[in-house]
Amino acid sequence: MPLFHLFQARCRWHLLAALGLSLAGSSCARRHYFQPDARVGAGSAQPLPTTADSVLATAGRHYNRHSKFYRFFLGRHYRRVWAAPVTVPVLDLATAAPGGLRPGKAGGGYQSISMTLEGRQGREYALRALDKEPSKTLPKVIRPTFVLNVVRDATSAAIPYGALTVPPLARAAGVPHTRPRIVYVRADETGLGESSARFQGKLALLEEKYDAIASRTPDLAGAADFDGGETMLKQVYRHPAHYIDQPAFLRARLLDVWLGDWDRHEGQWSWAEFREPGGRVRYVGIPKDRDQVYFRFDDGVIPWLAARRFIAPQFQTFRNEYNSIAGLVKQARFIDQRGLSLMTRSDFARTAQDLQRRLPDSVIERALRRLPPTVYALEGRRLGEALKARRATLPRAAEAFYRTLARQPELGGTAQAERFVVHRFADSTTVQIFMVAKQTRPAGDSLRFRRTYFRQETRAISLDGLGGDDVFEITTTTGARPMRLLLYGGEGHDQLRLSGSGRQLKRYDDASDLTAVGTPPTHRPHKRHRPYDRLNDD
Repeated sequence: MPLFHLFQARCRWHLLAALGLSLAGSSCARRHYFQPDARVGAGSAQPLPTTADSVLATAGRHYNRHSKFYRFFLGRHYRRVWAAPVTVPVLDLATAAPGGLRPGKAGGGYQSISMTLEGRQGREYALRALDKEPSKTLPKVIRPTFVLNVVRDATSAAIPYGALTVPPLARAAGVPHTRPRIVYVRADETGLGESSARFQGKLALLEEKYDAIASRTPDLAGAADFDGGETMLKQVYRHPAHYIDQPAFLRARLLDVWLGDWDRHEGQWSWAEFREPGGRVRYVGIPKDRDQVYFRFDDGVIPWLAARRFIAPQFQTFRNEYNSIAGLVKQARFIDQRGLSLMTRSDFARTAQDLQRRLPDSVIERALRRLPPTVYALEGRRLGEALKARRATLPRAAEAFYRTLARQPELGGTAQAERFVVHRFADSTTVQIFMVAKQTRPAGDSLRFRRTYFRQETRAISLDGLGGDDVFEITTTTGARPMRLLLYGGEGHDQLRLSGSGRQLKRYDDASDLTAVGTPPTHRPHKRHRPYDRLNDD
């Protein structure tokens, strides 16, 4: 995820740019491929013949060409791994997938160099360069300066081959996963269409997307379709019968925490649709883009400062002990609030304990052996020790994760009419969300959500009606000082029915129709304060 998007809203971007930091992305540097001989380690090499089916290459020797003084301030990161020679196959579009591959659309955001490759039966594959190009994260006036080089250097905080280790771990954990592999794009490759020049001479990850039905794997055999994160969220917003499989999502998110993968925002997921009786649709999350597992960042003066809580707490270094769980899960707050709203403390504890059983030492060792041998020699032992230590304390990390989400939950309705029933007591607040019955459904309102929040865990609750003519029924026990409640009426003609005190209650509504006698005034916050605004952008 680009640095620009991370800090634009909070005006922190310029501070990080001045410090020369980026998400673990950067590049524009040359790739080197070498004749496999004794001189490789010294950086001396000759180009391989273009007919070779594999090469000895480095992901980025340029990251390992700095003095000890430089590393003291900017960090050691994974510089030696980027410079380590690895043997990888040369990308052959005719044999890389059944039926061959042909170039599709170019991709990539503010840092990634990527594109789509098209295969048979509508199957699609993502090709992403290991190195990145961060220039777009900087204002044009800064790009020609040394700052760009320093920002680019922060790419070395990510281990370029970490994604290769995830499939065995995810499979053992019961989490759907992609199957990435490393390829080398020849320096004279022209078969990638307009994107050829962007990839020539680079190492890249090639993995099949979960997009076409033909892409289904055995663990997703019952899936009826696949969606991206934005499509899934809009479907859940529009249709009350569409919902996220929260136990499965919790399992995937705790795996992320264990791996130290901090970049898990809603754009980093594919979703499998499972159609159920009664028109219900269940969505199972499939993590993708594992660029930030085993992140190593705060081993230099400047990165250490940047990773402070008040600047960029999401930059959590992977080590034996967990640091700030709140920082580690910060990037995924929006999707976590939507996808884990029903999960209780016991759900978090039970899932963490189950993952401990599913991830024995043998699975960890087998996964790490998927690293290239030279990389395993450099980092395999350290990563294995850290994974085992983190596994032992995963229940405590899960507890911290739960408390982070419970601190200020954000609950959203749908585009349909709903009834929010809230009972506020001195020590707790119970929220129920009902679908409002239509004339064609005389059985009455149907319950779609119920949860009790406790004062020792929760400071405030946000309720967003989103669309439809919603009703908010708020009852406060006499004499209680309840926790804060923030109501967002959203679209439609909404009603507030208040019984008891209106203390600690704030109302926000664009149409100013969320009114009732004796209620507190309606506030008009800046749009970004609404917890579910992204679901309203059609």
